[in-house]
Amino acid sequence: MSPRSDPLDVAMIGGVPAAYDELVAALYRGPLENPPWSSALPLLRSLVECQVVSLVLRPPAEDDRGVILNSVRPEADSTAARPISDPADWEVTAYREQFFALDPFVNLPPDKVVALEDILSDDELVASEYYEHYLKSAGLFRILGLDTVEPGGMLARLRFSRRHTEPPFNDDERAAIARIAPHLRLSIQLYATLGRTASERNLYAGAVEQLAVATIVLDEQGRVLSANTVARALLEGDNGLSIRGQHLVIEGRDKNRELQTALETIIKALHRGEASVIRALRVPRGGDRAQLGLVLRPVPVSEWGEGQSSPCVAVFISDPDLNEPSSQGTLGQLFDLTPAEANLAILLSRGLSLAEVSEAQNISQHTARAQLKSIFAKTGVSRQAELVRLVLKSVASLG
Repeated sequence: MSPRSDPLDVAMIGGVPAAYDELVAALYRGPLENPPWSSALPLLRSLVECQVVSLVLRPPAEDDRGVILNSVRPEADSTAARPISDPADWEVTAYREQFFALDPFVNLPPDKVVALEDILSDDELVASEYYEHYLKSAGLFRILGLDTVEPGGMLARLRFSRRHTEPPFNDDERAAIARIAPHLRLSIQLYATLGRTASERNLYAGAVEQLAVATIVLDEQGRVLSANTVARALLEGDNGLSIRGQHLVIEGRDKNRELQTALETIIKALHRGEASVIRALRVPRGGDRAQLGLVLRPVPVSEWGEGQSSPCVAVFISDPDLNEPSSQGTLGQLFDLTPAEANLAILLSRGLSLAEVSEAQNISQHTARAQLKSIFAKTGVSRQAELVRLVLKSVASLG
């Protein structure tokens, strides 16, 4: 490869290098892509004309496969190059499972571009186990690296690899990588922040699902943005609630007007900066079924939040007919109950009497009373009402 000027200064658009502009945009788009950085990695590979560019988001460990993204230079006769290599490719799996522990090119100074030759001479590299057992088989020799750490502690390792027949990385290429380092660090920070937010959201959503609480989120126009599994099941059944034209409605003119008025009140209060306005109403259902209970709460937004098409109101719905028992195993672990004792406590918390539990479990009332006495001793309560309250307020329902 012949020497050249800064790889980013290829063409200019309005005084800004076109390659640089495209690369920076791809770096910031990376956290939103699947796989992440699937457009940026091929651009980085072309930037310094290397065989492979790798981004290690989580290094492999004994019990952790890690996350490694590779973009490999397509073969000359290839007609369908993939932007990101298959995670099952030999280069990735072999490095992950066998050779990561031998890699001498780790723990680089943050945000500093370093070449492998800065650490090991060519002769030392050739004599190493890492070269003999991995790099040689992979056809790689020259490596340029950049490590960066986002404020939350996530470390990302960017590596550029060339074949033995290709020249070392020159100063202009090192400078080009150093130039994009701040953008890579901020992109990694965005990726980590989005990942943490998604994990928290999934955790809380899972907890709400376990509690059997139907949740519907609306925007400031009253349009449905999302509904959890319990809510979708309610909406699909004959429960007096439905979605018409993207709006949540209640069957019956008066009740629906009550719902729409409550939504309008909350949205207007939210615009005035009053985030504490809450409304509640009941939804009648046909037959002998219990009414649904609805609680409408504003969704807190940041000072700079965008209202349109953003979460504005959360509707929580309880269905008294929906029996979601606490986890027998979790309740047993919490209070050291036997499976039979945990099951009896759960049935009592559903509203059954001791006699009804005895009949349902096909045990004598004497046995049921003995189990209840043992439960009282283990939980520290002395009355059945206290036991019911303890079960309902425990975390067993999240198990």
